[in-house]
This record gives sequence, structure tokens and C-alpha cells, in this order.
Amino acid sequence: MPNQHSPSNRCRRWRSWCVRGAAALLALGVSVSLVEAQSLAEVARREAERRKAIKTTPKVYTNKDLGSASYRPPTPVSAPDPAAAAQTPPAEARTPPEEVKDEKYWRQRITQARENLARAEILRAALESRINALQTDFVNRDDPAQQAVIAQDRQKAMNEMTRTTADIERLKKEITDIQEEARKAGAPPGWVR
Repeated sequence: MPNQHSPSNRCRRWRSWCVRGAAALLALGVSVSLVEAQSLAEVARREAERRKAIKTTPKVYTNKDLGSASYRPPTPVSAPDPAAAAQTPPAEARTPPEEVKDEKYWRQRITQARENLARAEILRAALESRINALQTDFVNRDDPAQQAVIAQDRQKAMNEMTRTTADIERLKKEITDIQEEARKAGAPPGWVR
């Protein structure tokens, strides 16, 4: 009787396991591809049914449907007729209708100015953080080329900070001017708070 632990028996068992494993993988692959093929076939069948269920055919537009409409350039504006100009009143006589300065008008103006100021202040805070980060990065770099690039970026951020600070001052003045204008117009103070 052959020894179960002999090298030839181990080899045969190993081959048997390999063949069984390969057969199992092959069977699994075939079944997966069959499932995929069945699902694709099912999708195709459903799409064909959907198309048959549509009663109307789509309209295809051609050049005939569009007619003779073609691109026409805009008509050029001619110089004003002197006779017509004599009939219209001069610019001083024509006054545009005055805008109604009610509560809605004042609230919209002051709200817009305050929103602009808030955005500018947020931008300034972000620029301050950027400048501080670039300064830290500059100090921690040893390479002069990298330091030069960081210095340029920092200078750009500082220039933008200067512009933003000027915008903030301008917007603060604008808010004060709106409040003063509303006071002179007789608007209640609550409208511009």
C-alpha cells in the first residue's frame, strides 16, 4: 500500500486541487457572464418594448420647416434728423421721472452697502491669513529661489490688502453718506439702520 505522505501522492493531491479550483473558477466565470448576458438581453428587450409603446414619432426639422428665415444684420443707426430734433424739447426740459425714495429704497441701498462692506472685510481677513502664512513659509525656507517666489506672492497679497483696506474705508464712508442723505431727505432713521 502506498504511503499517503509520499511525494508522488502529495503531487497528485496538489494537481487534483488545482484542477478542481480551476474548474470552479471557470464555472463561476461562465455563470457570471451568463448573468451579465441575460441582464443585457433583458435591457435590450425592455428598450425595444418602450420604443414600441411610443405612439408618436419624433418631429424632424428640416430647412423647409424653417422657411426663408435667414440672418439679417441689424439696421444701421442713422444720424438724427435736424427737423425731428427741433420738435423734441431740449435735455434740460426733459426730466427723468424721479425715483420714489420710500422705505424699500433706503433699506435696499443701506443693505447693499453693508453687504459690500462685509465682503470686503472677509477678503481682508483672508488676505491677512495668507500674508501671515507666506511670511511663515518664507522664514522656514532655506532655498533662495523658493524664498524669492514666496516674497513675490507675499507682495502681491500685501498690495491687494492695501486696495481692500481702501475699499473698506470707501464703503464705510458710503454707508455714512447714505445715512446722511436719508436724514436730509426726511427718511426715518430706522430705514437705514
